[in-house]
Amino acid sequence: MATKDFYAILGVSRDADADTIKKAYRKLAMENHPDKNPGDKSAEERFKAIAEAYAVLSDPQKRRQYDQFGAEGMRGGAGGFDPRGFGDPFDIFREVFGGGFGDIFGMGGGGRRSSAQRGTDLQVRLKLDLEEIGRGASKKIKIKKLVRCEKCSGSGTRSGTGMTTCPQCQGRGEVAYRQGFFSISRTCGRCFGEGKIIEHPCPACDGEGRVRGEATLDVEIPAGVAEGQYLTIRGAGNIGVRGGPNGDVLVIIEENPHPHFQRHGNDLLYDLTISFPQLALGDEVEVPTLGGQARITIAPGTQSGKILRMRGKGIPNLNGGGAGDQLIRITAFTPTKLSHAERELLKKLAEFESLYPEPSDKGLFEKTRGTKR
Repeated sequence: MATKDFYAILGVSRDADADTIKKAYRKLAMENHPDKNPGDKSAEERFKAIAEAYAVLSDPQKRRQYDQFGAEGMRGGAGGFDPRGFGDPFDIFREVFGGGFGDIFGMGGGGRRSSAQRGTDLQVRLKLDLEEIGRGASKKIKIKKLVRCEKCSGSGTRSGTGMTTCPQCQGRGEVAYRQGFFSISRTCGRCFGEGKIIEHPCPACDGEGRVRGEATLDVEIPAGVAEGQYLTIRGAGNIGVRGGPNGDVLVIIEENPHPHFQRHGNDLLYDLTISFPQLALGDEVEVPTLGGQARITIAPGTQSGKILRMRGKGIPNLNGGGAGDQLIRITAFTPTKLSHAERELLKKLAEFESLYPEPSDKGLFEKTRGTKR
């Protein structure tokens, strides 16, 4: 399973719908579950790869990211652009099958149960100027989040007390019952799978071990990001209940409109309006770039609408390897207010036939008539 073709791992087509992907995962996960294949290391590796493929393809946002950048692009490299990790494959198995399927393999709950509830992820939208996108940026972001309760040190219990064994599940976290030939187990409804309960909760956090707070994050944005991409800051989200691990923070990129440039992929388009004499005679003009000002040459006889290219002056490629171009679209300026002297001079220029486009041999209707017999 060295390949990272998630569609191939699940054996589905690239246009497979959510139900097809889930059905493929259920079949393969059952076949390769380590408890069904004791001692088979290859089955365990396949089980992990299948879980990873399902975690990505079953999430619409992660799937779009994977389809656009592939597994390597999702990994992110130095830029860190990367969807949230897919987590414990046994947790994914229990989530899909609804828990209790470990008893099919005689191991009870898949042989594993996580008592620590992971905190939820947070999303933050970060607006960037094109200049910041072009060079990369360091940002500080203040967020509101759930943090550890200092009064009970995250335990959720009142000072001087502790947690006691759940009387309903006897500390197992699961309650088993028989249904036909199968022994089915469900998460205990009294302790929610923890195996312990709080009889005297902390008054500051009502037994959750966490309270509302805030934090400041230092975020490094790599050059070349685009609208809709996101940066994952692992472990910076809400803390879990009673000491559970933190979720992540997803920093979603938004682009501020630019007064001069339009972005097209990694290319930038700039509209330059110049006079007819400059177009006819040629000139050197100054134009803005993301890195400052630059001078370009307008060749004599340049036509309005022509596009000039400044190579490498666009947005850097996110994964390295050069940058896009800056495109200069030339437009002729037509004055709307003329002095008497300017108007008389233009009338004299209008007498020169060379200032007019060459007429075609025949008009459209004349050509059409000429073809009829």
